[in-house]
Amino acid sequence: MVATPTLDVERELWSSAPLVIGMDEVGRGALAGPVSVGALALRPDCGDWPEHLRDSKTMTEPRRVATAPLVRSWGISAVGHATNDEIDTLGIQVALGLAGRRALVGLHDAGVDVPGAAILLDGIHDWLAPALRRPVRTVLRAKADRDCASVSGAALVAKVERDTRMIESDGVHPGYGWTSNKGYGSATHLAAIAELGPSLLHRRSWLH
Repeated sequence: MVATPTLDVERELWSSAPLVIGMDEVGRGALAGPVSVGALALRPDCGDWPEHLRDSKTMTEPRRVATAPLVRSWGISAVGHATNDEIDTLGIQVALGLAGRRALVGLHDAGVDVPGAAILLDGIHDWLAPALRRPVRTVLRAKADRDCASVSGAALVAKVERDTRMIESDGVHPGYGWTSNKGYGSATHLAAIAELGPSLLHRRSWLH
């Protein structure tokens, strides 16, 4: 049975912060396209999460696409991206932080008080703080994308936005199967790279 996320951790954080921002990345392990970071800001009065919200990796693509607008209307969301060229030049960890900073700038532009929030990150490594110009309160939690609704929502909107970009890019750089593999290293994708060579959207430093 697929686990259902809750707001238990967010409620703990709301006791000392007026706002919780869940954040998660998608595309870290892909061979092509950006790495993307979603951010979802929730206040204590946000109400229940969308019914079908789960860890985005366990959801079907149609379900993700249908649920993403509900997540966006539930909280305030933004997605930041770092390009494949930035990944090649800076490395994946720095690129993650750059994408995360861009997501937080998007929330700021939408009126969110980012410095006053508690930021809930999936995982055990803080890839965000080194990229920020001022200290923020980050809380690390393993499996937050599965257990914490704010992080599940952030990952979902990031995945849908990144997947849409890769599907659109398939029409510009055909032959790699990005409509189905979204830039990840499937057998079809690897065979296409061997036949066609890398495209302008491939992370060339990852192909050696």
